[in-house]
Amino acid sequence: MSGVRIALVGAGAFGTKHLDALSVIDGADVVAVVSTRVEQAEEAAKQYGVAHVETDLHRVLDRPDIDAVVLATPTPLHAEQAVAALRAGKHVQVEIPLADSWTDALRVAEAAERAGQVCMVGHTRRFNPSHRWVHDRIRAGRLTLRHLDVQTFFLRRSNLNALGEPRDWTDNLLWHHAAHTVDLLRFQTGQEVVAAHVLAGPTDAGLGIPLDLSIQLRTDGGTLCTLALSFNNDGPFGSVFRYIGDTGTYLARYDDLETGHGKPVDLSEVGVPGNGIEGQDREFVAAILAGRAPESSVAAVLASYRVLADLDAQLTGPTR
Repeated sequence: MSGVRIALVGAGAFGTKHLDALSVIDGADVVAVVSTRVEQAEEAAKQYGVAHVETDLHRVLDRPDIDAVVLATPTPLHAEQAVAALRAGKHVQVEIPLADSWTDALRVAEAAERAGQVCMVGHTRRFNPSHRWVHDRIRAGRLTLRHLDVQTFFLRRSNLNALGEPRDWTDNLLWHHAAHTVDLLRFQTGQEVVAAHVLAGPTDAGLGIPLDLSIQLRTDGGTLCTLALSFNNDGPFGSVFRYIGDTGTYLARYDDLETGHGKPVDLSEVGVPGNGIEGQDREFVAAILAGRAPESSVAAVLASYRVLADLDAQLTGPTR
C-alpha cells in the first residue's frame, strides 16, 4: 500500500483539526467528508479539496476505495461507529474518548481484535511534544515521576463545542477529559493505576452531569496523580499538567513545556511534530502503511477505560 484513502467523519471543530493535519501528511489522502449536516460537509470538502461528500456513514463504509476512517463525531456515537467501520474492513481512528462506558469500550476492543485492522484512539497527550519530552526523559532514567498534578478547566454550562458553537450532545468530564490524564499517567510511568477515587460536585439540572470533579490516582509504582476538572471555570480554559519529579518540575500546556521556574524547554529534538493532532494522525497513517499496531491502539489504552469505569461506578453505581 503506497497511500491511505481516508474518510473524515464529523466536520466540526475537531474534524477540522484532523483535516488540517492530514493535509500535510505524505501518504494520507482524504477522499470523503461525512457529516449529518450536508452544508457543513460541503464547506469542509471545498476548503480542503475533497471530492466526495456524504451524510450517511454506512454508504461510505460500503465503498471499496476507502481504506480508513477518522471518527471525529459526538462521543455517544464513537463505539457504535468504530465497530461498524471495523466490521466493514476499515482501519479506524476514533477520537477520544473511545466510549462512554466500559461495556462499549470492551465491545470496540473485541471488534478490533476480530477484524485485525488498525484501531487507534485519539489520545493526543501521547503525541504532544511537551508530554513526549517528559516521556523520553523518564524512559532514559533521567526523571522519576513522583506526582502528576493536573487542572482541566472550561466554562461549559451549556452544550458548546471547542469553538464555542452550540451542539446537541453533552460532553463528559469523566469519560472524555479525565481520560486524557488517566491514560497519560499510565503512558508516562509505564505503570498501572491500582487506586482511584473521585468526588463530584452537584449534578447540573440542564446538562445532567456534575460540572466539577476531583480525582486521585496512584500507580503500582507509587506515583500519585491529582486531577481537578471543572466546567464552571470563568477564566482561561484548557489543561495544565504539572510533572513533579525527583530531578525537576515541568509544566505542560498542550504542545508547550516549561520548567517549574517558568523557563521554556527546548522541544526541537523531540521526534514528534509540533502539533499533537498531527502527531497522532501521522502515527495512524504510518501504522496502516507498516501493518503494525499504533502507539495508542485500543489494546494499549483499554486499561485506562477500566479505571474510568471504576470511577464512574463510585459516582453512579455498579459498572455498566
